[in-house]
Amino acid sequence: MWDPSTYLRYGSERSRPFFDLVARVGAGHPRAVADLGCGPGTLTAALAERWPGAAVHGLDSSPEMIERAGALDTRATFEVGDVADWQPAPDTDVVVSNALLQWVPDHERLLTRWVAALPAGAWLAVQVPGNFDGPAHRALRATGGDRLAHLFREAPVRDPAGYADLLLAAGCAVDAWETTYLHLLPAGTVVDHPVLTWLEGTALRPVRAALDADQWSAFRSELDARLRAAYPVRHGVVPFPFRRVFVVARVP
Repeated sequence: MWDPSTYLRYGSERSRPFFDLVARVGAGHPRAVADLGCGPGTLTAALAERWPGAAVHGLDSSPEMIERAGALDTRATFEVGDVADWQPAPDTDVVVSNALLQWVPDHERLLTRWVAALPAGAWLAVQVPGNFDGPAHRALRATGGDRLAHLFREAPVRDPAGYADLLLAAGCAVDAWETTYLHLLPAGTVVDHPVLTWLEGTALRPVRAALDADQWSAFRSELDARLRAAYPVRHGVVPFPFRRVFVVARVP
């Protein structure tokens, strides 16, 4: 289960890659815009503001997220759905997928399928986290051990060159890059370590679902200790480097 309130604890930090991604999309007057993995819908609403003449639609697998999105004051529309089943309509001129495809096995197949179905000149913009070899994920794997190893993915995404190669082979014009953001997470007013509360919004969801209350409490305490060692507090904040991978493709 996705918890919109937990996910939005660091809304500003999580939204920054989205705006850096869509800033590279050069569509002037798209007919329809799809936001895949739209979450609580706040960023989908921003797409509706950018392209007021477009039909903007958000898709997410979480009913909780879509319920939150449906309460927004926006003309964008939303629905619960599986991205693996999604297919662009003939007038879909922009597809945005922000921090979604790392959850989707074999998502490269989806990208090539979407490119083949999109109209000429359409834009595909994708961002995925690229920090799976970072200290936070190493701490997750160490805490989970063999019992929870199946929940953690070593490298579920490609690097920018890998995505560029995939989409160039599909005939697209490609812009691919990576950025490491340094998030300075406030540490003075929270009991839990800030990186722990960050992970609770995303990577810890499958762990929480797999454990009972006592197991979760023990796991959480051990992980908190590891994160405190890996990410010390400095000047009242925790510096949290976070690598992101971006690719924007223009369909031929």
